[in-house]
Amino acid sequence: MLRRLKLLVVLLTLSIALAGCNRVGLAYRNLDVIIPWSLDDYLDMNAGQKSWFNDRLKNHLAWHCTTQLPSYLGWLDRLQLMVTTNQVTDAALQSRATEAKQAVAEVAREVTPSAIELLRGLDDQQVQEMSEALAKDLRKRQDEYLAPPLEQQIKKRAERMTKRLQAWLGPLSPSQQSRVTAWSRVLGPQNHQWIGNRAHWQSQFIYAVEQRSSGDFPQRIEQLLVERESLWTADYRNAYAHTEAAARSLIVDLMKESTPQQRLMLTQKIESVRNDFKALKCLKAAQQ
Repeated sequence: MLRRLKLLVVLLTLSIALAGCNRVGLAYRNLDVIIPWSLDDYLDMNAGQKSWFNDRLKNHLAWHCTTQLPSYLGWLDRLQLMVTTNQVTDAALQSRATEAKQAVAEVAREVTPSAIELLRGLDDQQVQEMSEALAKDLRKRQDEYLAPPLEQQIKKRAERMTKRLQAWLGPLSPSQQSRVTAWSRVLGPQNHQWIGNRAHWQSQFIYAVEQRSSGDFPQRIEQLLVERESLWTADYRNAYAHTEAAARSLIVDLMKESTPQQRLMLTQKIESVRNDFKALKCLKAAQQ
């Protein structure tokens, strides 16, 4: 369930701003339908909880569209300018990433009080079901990302990245594909650190929810949702900076080798996202 609460944070910021899908506006307008259905994977909400959640979600979406989306247009403008002027540098990517993280933090702070209220109202059976669902999800990820031999992990990681990149750039050249493979190899056993950190976070989350009647429950959930980095494992903390730097280096190198057609496709994708944002009725009303 918490994965889907985080979906509210992520979908409203990074995934919407960075996704390769052209129909951002359509997805955004239907989040109030998508998210409650997804919640059923982790929590069987009763009728009262569903009604309350839907009302809160609508309020959060309205807040986000009127107060946050306008700044995303500027973010997309800066991203597009980097591409059109061929200035996709490590420093510029760091700036855009910092801005995106700040956007995520803003939404996390906004929705956390609602998450606290929902979680505090769960009964013991719901907490047990949520714990079992999260454990099942973790086992699935372990089977998919940790069970295969390291060479297979590296290969699959490169394939996933290639698929994401091609959604933005179109087919990669042999040289670009080789660079993606090299990037994946540099990360090595990163899956272990990522899954280990996820397991660590989930255990702390479940423990906090089991203690939801305690006086410090709001502070615990706020730390879990808003200040996640403070709870990272030492292994993941050490690996994270390396992982981010490797990703930036990959993008810089790929853009250096990009063709005019690839850059055109990328700018058109960014422009499509901008147009979807600008077409949202709530954004139009906020700008009038």
